[in-house]
Formats: sequence, structure tokens, C-alpha cells
Amino acid sequence: MSRRILLLLLVPVLAACQREEREYRANPIASETRETVALTALSPGGNEPVVATSGKGRDYENNAYHLSQGKRLFQWFNCSGCHAPGGGGDIGPPLIDDKWIYGASIEQIVQTIREGRPNGMPSFRGRVPDDQIWQLAAYVRSMSGNVPSDAAPTRADHMHPGPSESRRPVSPPIAGGDVPPGGQAPQ
Repeated sequence: MSRRILLLLLVPVLAACQREEREYRANPIASETRETVALTALSPGGNEPVVATSGKGRDYENNAYHLSQGKRLFQWFNCSGCHAPGGGGDIGPPLIDDKWIYGASIEQIVQTIREGRPNGMPSFRGRVPDDQIWQLAAYVRSMSGNVPSDAAPTRADHMHPGPSESRRPVSPPIAGGDVPPGGQAPQ
């Protein structure tokens, strides 16, 4: 008798349970952050350019998992086809130096990947999920030593002449591709 009562009490409890729903792949457009970045210091009317960032970049630049995922995605999406392993190729500019044409902040790099740039860089809006764009941008910043060394991935690429990302000296970016303070291109 007690077994039947226990069974009758257990049936409503089990019927009330729902399966947990997980979103394994986020909608690339719905999850996109709204970043307002300035690509130049020039602004009409003599005012400073408008910049509004979400702060999401810090979460990606300081996280070893996101940086290593960015490194994996850099290879998977064949970014090295244009940028070589960071040193620049025949098509794309180098990513390991301190010259940044469209800005070196992670938000500006995200904007470059998302929107593309004239003369070669395609737009990946709607093709690559937002979190992967942020991971790629964080990895690109790590290539020039601009992330914490304890979070930067190590280089498994034996063909690359430079040290791993975690052992590179910090080379603060120079906006607009200006000549570095030493007057020579970095070696």
C-alpha cells in the first residue's frame, strides 16, 4: 500500500520536470554587441570622436581559454592565408608589429572583422558568431604582445621566427600606421 502511495506522489513530481534547454550555437546577429569606435582622431566640428564600448573586450583579453580559441579560429578560418602567421603576407598587413591602420583596441579589431575594410578585408558579419569574433580579436591583440602574458597562448608553430605570444615584449600600438618612435619598422 505504501508503495502505491509513494508512486502516486512521485508521478506529479516527475511530470513537472522539464529538460534543460541549452543554446549550443548563438544566433550571430541577435547576440552582436553594439560598439561605437573611432577609427581616427578627426571629428567634424572640432569635437572628440564618439566612443562607446561595452567593456566586453576585457573579458576576452584576460581569459586564456578565449585567447586559445581565437588562435584555433585564426587557423580554421585561414586568416593566415592573407596575414601569414601574423607577420603579414602578400595580401594582408602584419599583425605582430605596432602599426595599426584602423586602430588597435579590441573593439576596433572586432569592428574590422565584423565590417571588413576596403581593399581586401572581407566582412564576417552574420557569418561568424559574435563570441568567435571577440576571440579572434583578442588573439590578434596577443600576437603583438598586448594581452597579459599569463593568459597569452604559447606558439605551437615551429615555422614562426619570433617568440611565442606569451614571451613577446609589449609593443604599444601606434595609431594609423605612423612610424615608430625609433624611426624604423620593428624587427
